[in-house]
Amino acid sequence: MSVLYFAQARDAAGTGEEAMTLPDHSTIEALLSTVSKNHPKLAAMKRSIKVAVNTQLAEPRTVLHDGDEVALLPPVAGG
Repeated sequence: MSVLYFAQARDAAGTGEEAMTLPDHSTIEALLSTVSKNHPKLAAMKRSIKVAVNTQLAEPRTVLHDGDEVALLPPVAGG
């Protein structure tokens, strides 16, 4: 699957995109745990990041599949 990082998540990961392989039937929760281990600066954002799978917002227990495009969207502030 392809993992896309935006805004602060991109800064914390040091990349905008990376390929990732997870075991079959892995969930978004598992992906976020793996990403936090691979990029420790993301761990602090883990609870506030929204996740989109194939351009649709998804819940933490959503099962991921090979070929999915997963976007990590940190909170956005502005005024």
